[in-house]
This record gives sequence, C-alpha cells and structure tokens, in this order.
Amino acid sequence: MTTAPLLRVEGVRAVYGDTVALHGISLDIADNEFFALLGPSGCGKTTLLRSIAGFETPASGRIEVDGRDLLGMPPHKRPVNMMFQSYALFPHLSVEKNIAYGLEAEGVGRAEVKLRVGEVMEVVGLTKLSARRPSQLSGGQRQRVALARAIVKRPRLLLLDEPLSALDRQVRSSMQLELKRLQHEVGLTFVVVTHDQEEAMSMADRVAVLRDGHLEQLDTPQELYAHPATRFVASFIGTANLLDGTATTAGVDVPGVGAVEAAHRLAAGSPATAVVRPEDVDLTADAATSALRGTVVDTYFLGGASTISVEVPGLAAPIRATVHGTSRLARGADVGVRFGRASAVALDAPAASVHAAQADGSAQAASSPAGGPQAAPASAAASPQEGVSA
Repeated sequence: MTTAPLLRVEGVRAVYGDTVALHGISLDIADNEFFALLGPSGCGKTTLLRSIAGFETPASGRIEVDGRDLLGMPPHKRPVNMMFQSYALFPHLSVEKNIAYGLEAEGVGRAEVKLRVGEVMEVVGLTKLSARRPSQLSGGQRQRVALARAIVKRPRLLLLDEPLSALDRQVRSSMQLELKRLQHEVGLTFVVVTHDQEEAMSMADRVAVLRDGHLEQLDTPQELYAHPATRFVASFIGTANLLDGTATTAGVDVPGVGAVEAAHRLAAGSPATAVVRPEDVDLTADAATSALRGTVVDTYFLGGASTISVEVPGLAAPIRATVHGTSRLARGADVGVRFGRASAVALDAPAASVHAAQADGSAQAASSPAGGPQAAPASAAASPQEGVSA
C-alpha cells in the first residue's frame, strides 16, 4: 500500500520574458519530510518555492497539496506558510506579539492565541525572551522568532527560503541541527531552499538538485554523494576527483591514468567521467611499486582530517586525497596513488537513471517513455581530470 504524497509538483514550467526559469519540474514530497531544493544561484529553486507559496504563477503545470490544486488559490488561503530570508520581523513588537501577529490577523480568539503562542515559544526556546524586541536579539534568536511565527499557524507545509544565510558559520551549524529537531517535534513538512550543499546534506531527508531550471537528480544525501546521476551533481555535492575518459565494461579508461574501476550503466566506448571521492584515494610512500605515481604539491589540515593534493603527470589538475588526522607526507614527496571505490557518469549526456517520481517533466523529455529517466545534460570538460570542491 502506497501513501499519497503531501505535495505533488507536476510539469511546472515558469517563464520570465524570454527566459525559462523552470523546465517542467516534477517531484513529490511526503508528509513530515524535510526536503531541500539545492542548486547554484539562478537555478530556479526560489522560483519553484514561490510558485508553491503562490507568489509566482507558473506558465503551465500543477501544484497540489493533499490532492487539492493550489494554482487557483490565493497565497493567504493555501495550507502553506513561508519563512523569508530576511525574517521580516516587526521591530516595534515584542517576540510574543511578533509570533501572535498572524493568528490575530486571522481573528483567532485571544485565549487560543495565548495558548498556541506559549506552546510554540517553549518548543523553540523563546519563553524567557517573550518581552524582548527584535533589536535586542541575536541573529539566531531572530531566526527562531521567524520560525515560531510560521509554525504557530500550523500549516501543512512550511517553506523556508535560505533560512540560515544571515547567520555566521558557528550559529548556522547549531541552527541546522535545531531546525531538524524542530521539524520532528512539530510534525510539519519542511521545504528549504539553499545554495549551500553542506546545509542541505546535513538537514534534509531528500534533496532535489536543480541546474538552469532542470531537475538534475532527486535522492537522499547519501545517494547523491555516493551515486551522482550527472557530472554536475558529482561536482556540486561535496568534493570529487573527476577523471574524464571513455567508458569500458569495468569502469573508465582515463588518458594518463589508465583503467579506473567504476560502477556504471554506460555503453562501452561512450564519453564518461570517473567520480572518485578524496576519501577513496589511497596514497603510499612507496611510489616505486605503484602503477600510478605523483608528487605532493600541497597539504592542509582541517581538524579531524587532512587533504593532500598530488600532481600526477598527464593530468591537468591535482588528485585530492583525504586522510584522518595529520599527514606525514611533506610537499615534494613522491607517492603512489591508488583509487578505491568509484562511480561513473556520462561526460556530456543525460543521466543514466533518475527515479520516475523524480523525473524532470520538461518538453525535451516528451519523447521518453512515461516515467522514464530525465535529467539535464551534464557539462562537458576538455581536460581528462578535474578536482572540484563545492
């Protein structure tokens, strides 16, 4: 028995003049799911969020919540609430009054307002700050007020547009955990827009990666990292060594490197990119016995791990390797290089597989079988290797 999704987006296309912002986006979001829309600036993620909220009207497609079409419904009547990037708090009102404002505007009774505001302030840890005004709060506290104001109306769906972008790194990290905890406690479905892949990967149950208005891949953070569907996803999610070459039955044949074993479903002989994460690169000081050798050009320590860059003859960019703790390899050292687990994606063609429920319903894919794999083309690269850090 399958459960119908809370939110269903079907073939949503958005156009601004001659610019197509969304190319037939289709995706489902489950009840009580923490969902992230991730991508670089201008990819269409905020346009999609605003279309769900009712602040943008798509050129075509459907958006449903609990099976009800939202597109003919004004924003204030949708079972959706949106928390803006700027927080938009009233500076002359106290924390308590800011949170209560939406309920009072809807004519909710005074006793009910007091009860619901008190409950939500307890959940977000603002009870002791109820009388303060926004100017007397830290960035993290203001973020909690904005979140509480959105939650108190008990929407079926809460939309958050870059909710943590105004916070410094340390506060942002703590608020990522706080948002995830609150989402479970209040039992709402969260959809968050972010360009920060670390933020999306740490908070979301599933992530939709957008690029130029296309849906590149929709999957869990773990699958996005381990099994990217396109070269763009591989480069955008985390850090990756991208080695361009030709697909073989066992992996990818990379000029200057040789055969790299990699799991894939690509046709032998087609252009392909081997994706090797830094933690899957093994370095050895015994370079003489290694088939692939290089020279350490840089090493830097990042708390619990060190990243080492190794220049390999024939490759345009250094190979990046991650080791636990500090590294004993000094700059200029000759090392052997061996690749462990790797995956492969098409170099300049659509993704090999994207689940039907995640498919990009663009006009480009109209000739594909119903529910078939659809994704935007991955970008091609001229060099046989590229080290990417998002």
